[in-house]
Amino acid sequence: MEIKEFKNTPYINFKQKENYQKMKNTVERVRKELGKEYPLIINGKNVFCEKKFFSYNPGKKDEVVGILQQPSTGQAEEVVKIAYQRFQEWCETSWEERVGYLFKAASIMRKKRYELASWVIYETGKSWVEADADIAEAIDFLEFYGREGIRYGGRQPLTPVEGEVNELRYIPLGVGIIIPPWNFPMAILVGMSSASIVTGNTIVIKPSSDSPVVAYKFVEILEEAGIPAGVVNYFPGKGGIIGDTLVAHPLTRFIAFTGSKEVGVHIYELGAKVQKNQIWLKRVIAEMGGKDAIIVDETAPLEEAVEGVVVSAFGYQGQKCSACSRAIIVEEIYDEFVRRIKERVKKIKVGPPWEYENYMGPVINEGAFNSILEYIEIGKKEGELIFGGNALELGGYFIEPTLIKDVPPTARIAQEEIFGPVLAIIRVKDFDEAIEVANSTVYGLTGAVYTRNRKRIEYAKNKFHCGNLYFNRKCTGALVGGHPFGGFNLSGTDSKAGGRDYLLLFLQGKAISEAI
Repeated sequence: MEIKEFKNTPYINFKQKENYQKMKNTVERVRKELGKEYPLIINGKNVFCEKKFFSYNPGKKDEVVGILQQPSTGQAEEVVKIAYQRFQEWCETSWEERVGYLFKAASIMRKKRYELASWVIYETGKSWVEADADIAEAIDFLEFYGREGIRYGGRQPLTPVEGEVNELRYIPLGVGIIIPPWNFPMAILVGMSSASIVTGNTIVIKPSSDSPVVAYKFVEILEEAGIPAGVVNYFPGKGGIIGDTLVAHPLTRFIAFTGSKEVGVHIYELGAKVQKNQIWLKRVIAEMGGKDAIIVDETAPLEEAVEGVVVSAFGYQGQKCSACSRAIIVEEIYDEFVRRIKERVKKIKVGPPWEYENYMGPVINEGAFNSILEYIEIGKKEGELIFGGNALELGGYFIEPTLIKDVPPTARIAQEEIFGPVLAIIRVKDFDEAIEVANSTVYGLTGAVYTRNRKRIEYAKNKFHCGNLYFNRKCTGALVGGHPFGGFNLSGTDSKAGGRDYLLLFLQGKAISEAI
């Protein structure tokens, strides 16, 4: 097959009248489809359960997006066994065939782009722009990992050994449990799933209970692309018991997880325990939380720095593991930065995400809503609230963008992941102290530095300890292929999603030598 060079999918410009109208019409059409029931999909068959749970629209909290099945632990045991049986055939398919399914799915996803973005808006509260970016990234994962599949499936370079013919083959692992988050309900789901299946593994998808309908839409696309039954199994469910059963199963070979530090650490511990009749060490691919910082020094272009911090902190309500939750500002420009960012944040419009003009929508659910408001109360005691801090009565879980200045580096709101629209502003005396403060949490996911000082850029490259470091730009918005994504310390296993190393995590190498 002729494969063009990979390029990132351009975002839709909704300021163009035609695009705006198409999206508006699609959003209205999808709203009429809310509230339907969705089955489990096990071995290509629809399965309904006696118990159900609901997915709600966070922007209109009583509106049901979908009715989902609540499976039992017995069904969890069974779905892993079925996936293991299907693996015996799927692992024998060629790399070319598996790659073909990814490219077909990408093509289908492009055609359904507006529709898929609309589902993301209703189920997770993303704005038009953020929802479209989610779908664009999902398409990129399919295209990029398809090309990577061709590379890993080809002949691997080895040092010649006289008298032997040698080769290195990359072979699949087995059954994987895919546990994606709600905040990138399509992109991260697609990334982890497509990497798994293109490398010859079979999977059980357990989506977040806050975004199971979006996940179902992806599985539908794979079915439309013709992927064989049982290669991908759709298995939503509320609560940790189902997840623990899937993770602990002796036939589970790997777990790909993105989510909170607490859940990630639990999965890492559970996955490490060798169960009865288990004949391998499970692999855990974990991307967890962050307490990401942007440093601004006295040489920085201040207007650009303010904009970068605002977009990083309040894009999608701060609900990104890469979001800026600490602005670390050298004292020479601290007061001016505070003045400017307050004026900028005042301009942010909060409201229902299905209306294009709203930049910020709701936070994901009641638990998050209450937790964020509790952190704001803590922050009022630890620093000075200068903007926001209130819930908004708009029919959903809406919170104002919130700025708290004069926050000590050791404060709770400077150390703990809030995962909401709250920015702690920290004053430091100089650039060296800024780096020390940036590195002072248990996390190490993303970071950014605004400076025009070349020596400081080189210093930060070596000393700012995070998996994705940016200069003179925002700390969110990693692009597939261009910004391999993953963090250090308790931000996860530094998996580098969207990079050339990623597929190796779903493979094992087999060296073969033949004497001649």
